[in-house]
This record gives sequence, structure tokens and C-alpha cells, in this order.
Amino acid sequence: MQEKLGLNKLVVSQSVGFLAIIAISWIDELVGLRSLILGNHPYISDFRESTLEMLFVFAVWLIVVGTTRRLFARVRHLEKFLRVCAWCRRVGADGRWVQVEEFLSANFETHTSHGMCEDCWQKQHAALEKEDRKRGLSPRGNPIEKPNCAT
Repeated sequence: MQEKLGLNKLVVSQSVGFLAIIAISWIDELVGLRSLILGNHPYISDFRESTLEMLFVFAVWLIVVGTTRRLFARVRHLEKFLRVCAWCRRVGADGRWVQVEEFLSANFETHTSHGMCEDCWQKQHAALEKEDRKRGLSPRGNPIEKPNCAT
């Protein structure tokens, strides 16, 4: 949300700046700022020149605003990446590393529960059977119930 406010403030200030340039250009034509500041030179005021200047400034304004919007969109896209530790799976948030459950609860008001996916269940079941065979135990008479992996 703060990024959006930052983008809006930046775009508004850019827009105000460019509109001020356009306004000064028009005021120059209406009041003759050039002759007031630089003296009376033989110059014939022509609104076509002001219009051309205004169109150039407007074109630059559109380019700058478009570039700024693309830049902020890219920054927002990159900020959406979640840093996860490759070893312990903790999440990097607010300058510290927290458990995934704590991160989800704090940032998304999402409560978590634990389960086991089918792949992990098969690996764990195979590891238990391998350990039983290694110890010389008979296969488990009552195999662990397979989890419901649909959720």
C-alpha cells in the first residue's frame, strides 16, 4: 500500500512540475515575460510557438510518467518475491527470519495447520519399512493410514 502511495505522490509531483512548465510557457506568451525579464526585443508573439512548446513538454511529460509507472510496476513485481531460506524454510520479512506459519499469520491473517503430502508420506512410509527390515522386524501388520492428499 505504501508503494502505491509513493507512486501516486511521485506521479502527482511530476505532473505538477510539467503543468507548471506549460503554464509558465503560456504566461510568457500572454504577459510577455521574455520582454519583462530580457528587455524589449523585436519579437512578434505567436501562440503557435507556445502551442508547439507546450506539445513538446507534454510529450516529454507522457514519456516520463510512463517510464516512472513501468519502473514502479517492476519494483512492485520484484518486491512480491518471498525470500525463503533454502535450508530451514524460514521467511525473510521486516529484517528478520520467521517461520512460515508466523509470516502467514502476521501478514495475511491466515492460520495454518500441518499435514503431509502424498509424496512425503510415501517417502516416510518407505523409510519406516526400510528401517524395519534393517532391524530384522517383520513388516508392519497395520500400515499407517494413507493421508487424504486432496486438501
